[in-house]
This record gives sequence, C-alpha cells and structure tokens, in this order.
Amino acid sequence: MSEVQARQLGSGRRRLGVPWRTLRVLGVLAVGATLAVSAAGGASANPGTVREKAPAGCHAPAAGQPNNKQWTVEPALTIDANAGYTATLATTCGAVTIALDAARAPHTVNSFVFLANEQYYDHTKCHRITTEGIYVLQCGDPTATGTGGPGYRFHDENLADATYPAGTVAMANSGPDTNGSQFFLVYQDTQLPPNYTPFGRVTAGLDVLASIAAAGVKDGSADGAPAVDVVLDSVAAVRN
Repeated sequence: MSEVQARQLGSGRRRLGVPWRTLRVLGVLAVGATLAVSAAGGASANPGTVREKAPAGCHAPAAGQPNNKQWTVEPALTIDANAGYTATLATTCGAVTIALDAARAPHTVNSFVFLANEQYYDHTKCHRITTEGIYVLQCGDPTATGTGGPGYRFHDENLADATYPAGTVAMANSGPDTNGSQFFLVYQDTQLPPNYTPFGRVTAGLDVLASIAAAGVKDGSADGAPAVDVVLDSVAAVRN
C-alpha cells in the first residue's frame, strides 16, 4: 500500500491507524493504512484513472444542508444498555441498516442515537472511501472535510480483542478517547489494531457499500472522496 493510502482515518485529527502513517479522519493503524480524523485537509493522492460511472440506484440528494449543531459536553447517558437499537442510514445510493451494540458500547451508541435524533447526520456527505489495505467508507462529518465533529469527545469502548470484519461499524478518532461523530463502515474484511470502538454491525445494505466502493475514488487513487457522491439524506436510530 502506498504512503497516501496509509494516512489516518479520523476526524478533526482523529486517526484510525494503519502501519505507515495515520489516516486522517478515522484514525486506525493497520496493514498499510490508517483511519483517522484530521484537523485539516488530507494528503494529496496519486494520479490515476477516475471512475465516473455511478453505481446503479444512486440518486441526487434530498434538499437540505447539515445543521452542524455543536455541544460542549457528551450527552447524558439516556439509552437502555440492555435494549436493542437499530439505525437506518438513508443514503443516496441505498439504505444501510445497522444493529447497534448498546451493551458493549453504551456511550458510543448513546452519542450516535443522540446525534441521529438531533438530525445531525442528515444531509452530510460520506467523505472517504478506501479500496486497498483497509476497506471502509467513512461518514459523519458535516463539513465533509475529515475535520468536523459535534464539539464534544468521549472515551473509547469495546476495544478488548476488537476485530473489523465486513459489516463492522466503528468510530473514527484522532487518538485515545477522542471519539466524536465520525464513523466508518467496513465493506470487506479489514485488519486494524483494536483502536477504534466497534459499536454496531450492518444487517442490510452491505451490497450498497460494495457498490460504492466498486465505483472507486474520485481522483483515481485508492483513498479519498468516493467517485460518486454519497450523502446521508437522513439517519434514524430507534429502540427495537
């Protein structure tokens, strides 16, 4: 994997490290790539062939703009950690359904549910796709730059022996205990160190993620903005 593909996957300089150097908005350190949240733009990409054909089923985003609300502290814990919660991402390329793991990641699920109920994720663009080394779609930044967040941070959870097989949904970060709003969806088995809080799994829509990945990266590299714009028209999170 190239050095560019090894940048952080994070948010506001949160990283999902990958061996060579941290990836900006997710912040994950794994075989040749990183997932992190960055405070400023990402690394330049290698030139390549840009794929312009959008996946079947993609459509123009619904009218509206991210509200980009901000808070100074993590929301109070109001979910029931013993209950099940489901999130539905209505993307411009299809719906993705996620079973949220409140028992193992109560603060993370509580934050996600809070932000969804505040319509924080509505009209936000998924700003990153990686197609080599690690296989993730990164979303949750209302600025679509990899630097945005809700204004608060909260601690890591569920990291003991954490793995990231296809279908995993986990938090991007810029280091320990720097979680905010950015998250990533794993569309193909991915090797990452246990540094990113897993808080759910995709139960429907993995084919949607695979189709977005198959369209490639906008600049033809293996790590950058998706070739086709992927917008979260709405995100709903409900107790089962």
